Amino acid sequence: MRLSVLDNGHRPRVRLFFALSKAMSRVDMADVPKTLLYRPGFFGRPMLELSARAMRGPSFWTAGEREYIAMSVANWHQSSYCAESHTEMVRIAATGEIDAADPDSARPEVRAVLVLLEKVSRTPDRVAVSDVDRVRTAGVSDAAIVEALHVNLIWNVVNRLANAFGFQLREGQLQTGTRALHRFGYRFPAFLTRDGVAGDDPLAELRGLTANEPTDEALHAYATLVRDASHRITDGDLERLTAAGHSQDEIFEVTVIAAVTAALTSLDAGLHALQAAETPR
Repeated sequence: MRLSVLDNGHRPRVRLFFALSKAMSRVDMADVPKTLLYRPGFFGRPMLELSARAMRGPSFWTAGEREYIAMSVANWHQSSYCAESHTEMVRIAATGEIDAADPDSARPEVRAVLVLLEKVSRTPDRVAVSDVDRVRTAGVSDAAIVEALHVNLIWNVVNRLANAFGFQLREGQLQTGTRALHRFGYRFPAFLTRDGVAGDDPLAELRGLTANEPTDEALHAYATLVRDASHRITDGDLERLTAAGHSQDEIFEVTVIAAVTAALTSLDAGLHALQAAETPR
């Protein structure tokens, strides 16, 4: 973890939870919950709520298929941490219906929507109505396309954070963490995320973050790197920001805002194409 506040800057109740979890499992808490439970009122609470809905709520896509989408997003972002984690999640959640190592094992609907998701993730400015039409032709409803876009949103955020903050899998975390995540449906106890006033719409809360773009030249350049090539971020990038006088909290906020902004750009590209496809041409 490249920011020490994400290792040891949590509130007492969260630190107690981490300690109890380690005592029971004999495994350190993973980097994703450490990040999401740091200042949850700023980011973690709405992100966790949206994740639970997208990954384990009612959907056209099975839990295993949603994990397969998550694994695919990790590969696009070149995040070995997330790719390895979601490969294991596919194995756990899919119960044999889809093989993480065999793309042909996925339903045609999954393969079709992945083409759209990759395009909105990599080149959102090039998404067209024809991209949506091809997914519809494969038998995917508009509602199912929106559900897939929301899954894609979650992991377009998390993968950027994983790359920027240098997430690592430590001994025992892959098996223990993924089983717990699947068992609890991406939810954490409410007392861990209670911080500030909770809104009714977690997606709207995330959208509210995008109004806070950095004006400092160095932070702006770093935010651009988070958005466009997070896999290229190194320890040196964060060290230079710290040496320039930027606090770890400031770096945390800029990273989150940049990741969320980029992910929402991808989501909106898909939604706009879907809406345009509904308009008679």
